[in-house]
Amino acid sequence: MKKVRAAIVGYGNIGQYALQALEAAPDFEVAGIVRRAGAENCPEELKAYQVVKDIKELGQVDVALLCTPTRSVEAYAKEILAQGINTVDSFDIHSAIPALRQSLNQSAKENGAVAIISAGWDPGSDSIVRTMLEAVAPKGITYTNFGPGMSMGHTVAVKAIEGVKAALSMTIPTGTGIHRRMVYIEVKEGYEFDKVAVAIKADAYFVNDETHVKQVDSVDALLDMGHGVNLTRKGVSGKTQNQLFEFNMRINNPALTGQVLVCAARATMRQQPGCYTLVEVPVIDLLPGERDEWIAHLV
Repeated sequence: MKKVRAAIVGYGNIGQYALQALEAAPDFEVAGIVRRAGAENCPEELKAYQVVKDIKELGQVDVALLCTPTRSVEAYAKEILAQGINTVDSFDIHSAIPALRQSLNQSAKENGAVAIISAGWDPGSDSIVRTMLEAVAPKGITYTNFGPGMSMGHTVAVKAIEGVKAALSMTIPTGTGIHRRMVYIEVKEGYEFDKVAVAIKADAYFVNDETHVKQVDSVDALLDMGHGVNLTRKGVSGKTQNQLFEFNMRINNPALTGQVLVCAARATMRQQPGCYTLVEVPVIDLLPGERDEWIAHLV
């Protein structure tokens, strides 16, 4: 079996777990790791791989797993798609997904490549669950309740705000899809906490939610990457009302994101050129091996 050569672009929390998922996948090989620092101060677990500053240094790459901050995904994806390399990412600003899909769809088609966007767990695998619930109960309401747990995207967004030395953003569900954001920060010397807190609350990640910012001595003392979701839909199947569906999970946030990225990377090899979200990809394409074997096992 010819293995898919995958590169990891960005090596933070998600990149580390994406590497573990690639190492465990029977149909992948790691083409290399792209880091801003290249091989400088390379973590021990990367010593077995080629570590570079530019993906062009890796030779043949079939797909790139973009483990970068959400706000830099589009630029990285366009640059890599232009080289004819497939991309997957975990872009997580829900309202901006349609625009990103349109933008990358053009880039992917022009270069004969495939992009699968927003392939984390939400958006991502949860999106698939929501789609299925919508299909089996076409009329009704779905509530997505996150947490309690650490939000990777929100935490990265806080860290990018001027004056923040370290940060942790916790998502606290209050019910019916409404959430409270608890943000814990260490403030850099010379900055005023109150002004930094105002900037955080004005960020697009937080502006629509109840957000509380607290200054702490040590963010690391609070860090826990556990997260979860409760998806509930109450609706109508045909003409029968009061159909109730519920989906729950408790997870390590970056570990699940890394695994979904690898599944999506596999699926890019089975799609026509263009940009897709996970709800547009046949779920069987996320799995390794032959379709007939999975159909016999799962159906």
